[in-house]
Amino acid sequence: MNFYIMTLFPEMVMDGLNTSIIGRAVKNGLLSIEALNIRDYAFNKHHSVDDYPYGGGAGMLMQAEPVYQCYEALTEKIKQKKRARVIYLSPQGQTFNQTMAEEFAQEEDLVFLCGHYEGIDERVLEEIVTDYVSIGDYVLTGGELPAMIMIDCISRLVPGVLHNDVSAEFESFQDNLLEYPQYSRPEVWHDKKVPEVLMSGHHANIEKWRREQSVIRTAKNRPDLLEKAELTKKELELVKSLSEQQ
Repeated sequence: MNFYIMTLFPEMVMDGLNTSIIGRAVKNGLLSIEALNIRDYAFNKHHSVDDYPYGGGAGMLMQAEPVYQCYEALTEKIKQKKRARVIYLSPQGQTFNQTMAEEFAQEEDLVFLCGHYEGIDERVLEEIVTDYVSIGDYVLTGGELPAMIMIDCISRLVPGVLHNDVSAEFESFQDNLLEYPQYSRPEVWHDKKVPEVLMSGHHANIEKWRREQSVIRTAKNRPDLLEKAELTKKELELVKSLSEQQ
C-alpha cells in the first residue's frame, strides 16, 4: 500500500512514520510512504505558500496554486487508471473510526493533504479532495499529526504489517465493542491474580469470558458504541443490569 502526504513539514511526518512497526513494514516493502513538500511548488523566490484571506480575518490562508501543482505532480507519479482518494484532514470532516480505516485499507494509493495556518483556499479543495476526515472535535496547528494517526491505524490492517495478522481482528472497536482485559506473566502481581479461566486451557470458556468482558467494559466506558453492537439476549440483559447498578 502506498501513502502520499502533501505537507509543509515533510520531515515531521517521515521522522514519525519511519520508526517501530510502520518503519519496519516500509523496510520490508509492505508499505511505501512519501511526503511531498508543497513549498517546492510555490511560484515565488521565497517559496511562500500563504496569503491574506479575502474579506479579512485573522491569520493567513494556504494558496490554491501550490497545492494544486503539488497534486498534479503527484498524479503524474502515481499514473493510476482511477483517481486516488485525497483525504483532507479537517475538523469539518467525518470523524475517523475503525470502519473507515478498514475501508481505506482496501485502497492501493492514499493521498493525505495537510493544511496549516487558517486552512486552504476552498477552490482547490473542491477540485482535488475526495474525503474530509477529522480525528476529533478539536483544532490542531496542522494536519500532519492526524495524517500520521490515520496512516498508523490503516497500516495495521495491511496483511503482513503486524507479525500476527490475527491481532488486528480482535481489538477495540471490532463489532463495536472495546477490547477485553489482557494479562501476562507473572501469575500474581501486587497481590492481583490472573483470572482462572485464562489459565484453564479451555478455549471456548476463554472466548466466552473475553466476549463478556468486552461487553462489560464497553457498557461502562463507551455505552454509545452499544447502539451499533450486535448483542445476544443474554448480553442485552447484562448491559441492562450494569446500567441499573450505576
